Amino acid sequence: MTDLILFWHRRDLRISDNIGLATAYQQTQKIVGVFCLDPTILNGDAIAPARVTYMIGCLEKLQEHYQKIGSQLLIIKGEPSQVIPNLAETLQAQAVFFNLDVEPYAKERDKKVTQILQGKGIKYRNFWDQLLHAPNDILTQSNKVYTIYTPFWKNWSQQKKASPTPKIEKLQGLNEQELELASKVGTINLPTAKDLGFIWENPLLLEPGEQAALERLELFIDQAINEYQEQRNYPSVDGTSQLSAALKFGAIGIRTVWQATSDVYENSRSDEVRNSVKAWQQELAWREFYQHCMYFFPELAKGAYRKEFKEFPWENNDEHFQAWCEGKTGYPIVDAAMRQMNEIGWMHNRCRMIVASFLTKDLIINWQLGEKYFMQKLFDGDLSANNGGWQWSASSGMDPKPLRIFNPASQAQKFDPEGEYIRQWLPELRSLDTEELVTGKISPLERHRCNYPDPIVDHNEQQREFKRRYQQIKQNVE
Repeated sequence: MTDLILFWHRRDLRISDNIGLATAYQQTQKIVGVFCLDPTILNGDAIAPARVTYMIGCLEKLQEHYQKIGSQLLIIKGEPSQVIPNLAETLQAQAVFFNLDVEPYAKERDKKVTQILQGKGIKYRNFWDQLLHAPNDILTQSNKVYTIYTPFWKNWSQQKKASPTPKIEKLQGLNEQELELASKVGTINLPTAKDLGFIWENPLLLEPGEQAALERLELFIDQAINEYQEQRNYPSVDGTSQLSAALKFGAIGIRTVWQATSDVYENSRSDEVRNSVKAWQQELAWREFYQHCMYFFPELAKGAYRKEFKEFPWENNDEHFQAWCEGKTGYPIVDAAMRQMNEIGWMHNRCRMIVASFLTKDLIINWQLGEKYFMQKLFDGDLSANNGGWQWSASSGMDPKPLRIFNPASQAQKFDPEGEYIRQWLPELRSLDTEELVTGKISPLERHRCNYPDPIVDHNEQQREFKRRYQQIKQNVE
């Protein structure tokens, strides 16, 4: 009888370029996938219906891929430390393989699962798959963790990157008797997002699944990456890869992505294109930097990295927070961005920085409220990237420039000069002059006519107030 390896999928919802799965395949052809619907995650208060919808879509495609190559992806619901070892024991699996994660909850969960597997005499193996370089592989010369991006990038970019893993063409799955045993210990049909209580009616920016992610990568590599450095900051331009959700859930392998960028770089004869490719590679490195930070500093998930922000005197005005959430602050670029996220579950990265700066520096509201709201809406919401971005914007994170304040008007003038993005997401303002849109200098009469609110705060006043509070707390800390 062929030895069975159970492959536990989590943030690697694909067959191709999957290190754990490829290693299992070197040992046996009898590999069965399993995905656990974890109540701790699904019942959390920072979960987005759009994200669950995308995840379920990816699982559906993954099940189809497993069937196509002769095996199955089993779905089980429950506490992972109970259901995964129980399933492995029932199916007499030789081992459980899985890829590692950096998040505090995931690390705790995996520790429990592996302890129980060991107690049952079932082997396990784990691998780093979602990163090009594992956290302990990128350290300073004195073996310390990087807390500033630029030196991290210099080291990270010089390290050799692994190639995508060989393709898996054929697997052997469970027979009918084994499938019946699995169903007796709780395997179920894949539910819909609605079955789980998550309603998302709007189309997703990226179709779920491995194939759609590979097609999007190809499209980006063929077109937008050539002008990425120039176009990435303009929210009305389709100038980014939009692969963030696929990377979050591992619908595409990071080595596949890197290989594609390296090929463009090597084959390009233009400095402009090479600089654009490098700019996007630096974004991939930011992704890894934030994941390494989360791995080494799990306390980031709970609060500020910089000590002066641990007790910062935030204003936390509820009405202002609601206005920000709904895109009704009276600042067009801020409101357009928030409405984009509320409607499609995604926001352009430049706009993420603008609205985060506005919440923390203009409204003087705790960044953690914004961080959580993003996680409740974004279909690509990822703890490490979201937390890292918010702490960068709030100046509470690992950032050598502590006070970076964005002016919404100058940001709009620079990055939405024709007001196209604002018009798209604030239809009530479409008839206004471009200058009014991008400067935000709209008369009270025009605002009333368009049913658009007055600015809820004065940017200059709030900026001064934020700086005053920051200086005060800084003195107290020192």
